[in-house]
Amino acid sequence: MFPQGGTNLNVIRYAKEDLLERHGVPVEELPSLAKPGFVTWIEVEGLGDERVVRQIAEQFKLHPLALADIVNVGQRPKAETYPDFELVICRGVCPLATDFDLQQVSLVLGADWVISFHETERDVFDPLRQRIRRGGPIRTLGAEYLLYALVDVLIDGYYPRVEQMGERLESLEERVTVRPTKALLAEIHRIRRELLTFVRVVHQQRDAVGALMRSDHPRISEAVSVYLRDSHDHALQISDVLDSFREIALGLMEVYHSSLSQRTNEIIKVLTILSSIFIPLTFIVGVYGMNFEYMPELHWRYGYVLTWGMMAAVAVGLLIYFRRSGWIGEPPSRE
Repeated sequence: MFPQGGTNLNVIRYAKEDLLERHGVPVEELPSLAKPGFVTWIEVEGLGDERVVRQIAEQFKLHPLALADIVNVGQRPKAETYPDFELVICRGVCPLATDFDLQQVSLVLGADWVISFHETERDVFDPLRQRIRRGGPIRTLGAEYLLYALVDVLIDGYYPRVEQMGERLESLEERVTVRPTKALLAEIHRIRRELLTFVRVVHQQRDAVGALMRSDHPRISEAVSVYLRDSHDHALQISDVLDSFREIALGLMEVYHSSLSQRTNEIIKVLTILSSIFIPLTFIVGVYGMNFEYMPELHWRYGYVLTWGMMAAVAVGLLIYFRRSGWIGEPPSRE
């Protein structure tokens, strides 16, 4: 099923001393732009125009199964080889207005061309375009190196999001120990869900890059496999960091419940101390509140003052006792 929206085509064709860059290219002109002796990068932004996407598949002889993986977004990252091309499914971190989104990016490697299929028009490959425009080694290497560069940009795009997650976890750790609230608990659950999604995707992306380095992908040379090994190391590093973040998030749940239990215990302790103070006071008031005619001190002039003095002395005495026992404030030093 094709997603909603339109489709925009951009083409970058380059050699060591030559560069052609066009935007909004009609689909009918693509075969004439992909000339032998040049590396051609075709960007397909948006998959909503079924006619355009199917025409691209016909022009470059894409297998129907590969086309199905491309247009049915949400596929797991993977690398597959076909007789005429290599298919690599990746997930890229695309920035939104206030957050990040994981979107599928499909890469197809041919003899001297690469086609990248994006879900939307959000630009994640601008740093790579700048490298191509400046020239340098990338202009002297083939289409397989361009495929590596695209994969590397997608993997390195995880770093800002991972750093942001680390900062959020540090902030949560500080706040949850001071004042655990339901809002904090909801935020912990939210970041745990995000971490689970990222961990799963990064693990699959790491496996996909590892698969590209195997011998059953004939279009990937040994020279490019060396570069892919570096991308695999980056994916492995991100995977390890996310695994540690997931453990921290699980620990935050325990810290939350511990802090909540400690806070509840403090409240119960205060209420217990207040109850312990007022129990003897209630006893004294209850004794002198009995309606008997003949009671000691009942008609004594200073009975009222004495009763208040007794209650104050009992309350102060209990507070001193609780303080020395460590129930109130810090326990006294025994040095």
